[in-house]
Amino acid sequence: MSEQTGVAGPPLPVSPTEPTGYRRLFAVREFRAVFVAHALSLLGVVVSEIALIVLVYGLTGSPLLSALTFALGMLPYLLGGTLLSGVADRYPARRVLVACDLVCAGCAAGMAAPVTPVAALLALRCVIAAVSPVFSGTRTATLADILGEGDLFVLGRSLLRIVSQSAVLVGFGLGGVLLTVVSPRGALVITVCTFLSSALLLRLGTRRRPARAGGGSLMRYSLAGARQVLGHRRIRALLLLLWAPPLFVVAPEALAAAYADEIGVGTAGVGLLMCAMPVGTIAGEVYAGAVLTPATRSRVALPLAAGGLLPLLVYPSAPGLGWILAALLVTGLSGAYTLGVDRWFVDAVPEELRGRAMTVHTAGLMTIQGIGMALAGVAAEFWTVGTVVGGAGVLGTVCCALLALEVRRTDGRDGADRHVTGR
Repeated sequence: MSEQTGVAGPPLPVSPTEPTGYRRLFAVREFRAVFVAHALSLLGVVVSEIALIVLVYGLTGSPLLSALTFALGMLPYLLGGTLLSGVADRYPARRVLVACDLVCAGCAAGMAAPVTPVAALLALRCVIAAVSPVFSGTRTATLADILGEGDLFVLGRSLLRIVSQSAVLVGFGLGGVLLTVVSPRGALVITVCTFLSSALLLRLGTRRRPARAGGGSLMRYSLAGARQVLGHRRIRALLLLLWAPPLFVVAPEALAAAYADEIGVGTAGVGLLMCAMPVGTIAGEVYAGAVLTPATRSRVALPLAAGGLLPLLVYPSAPGLGWILAALLVTGLSGAYTLGVDRWFVDAVPEELRGRAMTVHTAGLMTIQGIGMALAGVAAEFWTVGTVVGGAGVLGTVCCALLALEVRRTDGRDGADRHVTGR
């Protein structure tokens, strides 16, 4: 225990030859606070998305504005993650996390106000989206401080991802049920409470740590961090490998409704097509985190990343719903590659750059998925959905295989290359 704070410090490193279950994480007091705060923030985001879409549609009757409300949850990620990433390293992490939650709570309160016009609703939605990558990047960097840079960090990241994937499966359904009981603005009041609760947990449940670095203009500092991250060969290769599969894997989800119509399986088929891959992703992460050793996770990371999109090649042949669901499930299972790559990524990034690197990662991941959805939609205007998804599988496999080779080539380089220079 820390004599000054009474909060447990990072646990002792775990042997790389022994499996480490997720339960070990909850022995760390600070992680428990971060985990519950993550769940509360996620609940707030999901509820606000559903409530805001329903509210905007109810006020305007416009499907376009309703869809734009959802899109605005992704588009500002790039702006916030690039121009504000320096916040994650320049200020104490706990202060940043609490401030982000309070900003989101204030935006949700503004949305819940009866007098707030539609334009202001959309603007407040953009603010929450711009703050989100800063919050996520800072939290991820803080996990390395709380859990250490070894296997527990990998498992902590994995568990937070599992919670996020689970929200995809159940969050929108629960939000829909909630809106049968309360009005959209009433649901937004609940969102205010979840963000405030998260802020309180982080303030009381995590210890204060000093800023990693800082100085000069925030925008210049943020952009310099992004240049350092993308300019370092190994960090860039790992980052691109974390981004590339999601760029292509969103195609079947973005086109699920069109494909269900194409093969004649109806609306029930749409739900199955949307759920199959997240179920596989959760199962893959749980198995890799709870059963595989750290050494095994590292060995399988590159093969899973390189070949994970191959099951999508069954799409053009339209073999039937059962085979398609199996292909999506297997593709989701390959998402376990991130546990190995996460470990390499945190090892490669210097501590003083960690917050900015994690923020850039989060912003890029959300942006790349939005781009992937848009490209899939455009392609489906010219080719059948089966052809588009199969093509995404081919192109994605080639890209991921090349990136996996680049990651392998940059492994074991001399020590000077493992640190970002030119600071």
